[in-house]
Amino acid sequence: MNIKKGDKVIVITGHDKGKEGIVQRAFPSLDKVIVEGVNVKKKHRKPTQQVPEGSIVEIYAPVHVSNVALIDPKTKKATRVGFQVVKGKKVRVAKKSGEVIK
Repeated sequence: MNIKKGDKVIVITGHDKGKEGIVQRAFPSLDKVIVEGVNVKKKHRKPTQQVPEGSIVEIYAPVHVSNVALIDPKTKKATRVGFQVVKGKKVRVAKKSGEVIK
């Protein structure tokens, strides 16, 4: 999986297409990520003794990594990810501009 926590991504398909956000959490075994502001769902909480009226909270649901693309730091557009060895260390590189991704 080429997308990691803290990466800025754009949604390329689905009902949130075009939205941008930062990856909050990554699930490599499931090939899913949670992106801030994307795929927001409402969850109904049952009433408890502490909160007798109950509540409705918004949670971020995971999105499959194939539905998001990394944003190129130089061109600010969607790009694929490549790898290069720089100074003996393997780093991620944007395919469009060749810029190293933090």
